[in-house]
Amino acid sequence: MDEQWRYVHVLGLKVDPLWRRLPDDVRARDAEAFEQAADAAGARVRAFTYSMIGLRTEVDLLFWRLGPSVQALEETAAAMLRTGLGRHLTVGHTMLGYVRPSQYVKKPTTQEQAMFAGRRQAYLIVYPFTKTADWYLLDQPARQAMMNEHMKVGHQFPMIQQLLAYSFGLDDQEFIVAYETDDLPAFVELVYALRMTQGRRYTLRDTPILTGVHRPLREILGLLGAPVTTEAAR
Repeated sequence: MDEQWRYVHVLGLKVDPLWRRLPDDVRARDAEAFEQAADAAGARVRAFTYSMIGLRTEVDLLFWRLGPSVQALEETAAAMLRTGLGRHLTVGHTMLGYVRPSQYVKKPTTQEQAMFAGRRQAYLIVYPFTKTADWYLLDQPARQAMMNEHMKVGHQFPMIQQLLAYSFGLDDQEFIVAYETDDLPAFVELVYALRMTQGRRYTLRDTPILTGVHRPLREILGLLGAPVTTEAAR
């Protein structure tokens, strides 16, 4: 893992429906300005964009962001939200986490690291995760045995990539769990299989689940209502 991308930020944004009623030229300028702000943010953070239009009531546009510091994530988010379309967006969901080595894995596999580089797959599924207090009162061998079972199930689905970020002391959840795949039916089977592992007894919270469709930002802006014009498309 590149040490530069230690911090994970999930930023879910909702568009004010009134924005769609603005004149075409205003929406085109807003979308272009917002895209430029997002491009400028790319000098400091790595971001991937997902559409959630119609999939949840509180999020239309999902940013999966990786940065070197919380300040970089905060300042670039602020720049986007005060620019163009950003002035018509509200934060529907946000999660902050930190990536560090797991005590349960000696050497991460490609399956657990692919979300930092390479081709983005069609879908991102991300959610907050918190374990019960009883989990932390178990001895380490007992926890390791259950995690081994969990990982064994996961390795039966190599088409699904995973990333775990730690949120202890940074956010309400304990972890950010994210999966990336081209195969949603396979992901459903994976989650179903994990429900039958012993570790499931110690899950306190694993919702809300955010499922996004990977698209370039410009394409998402068009779906949100930005007119396709020569000026905005250049």
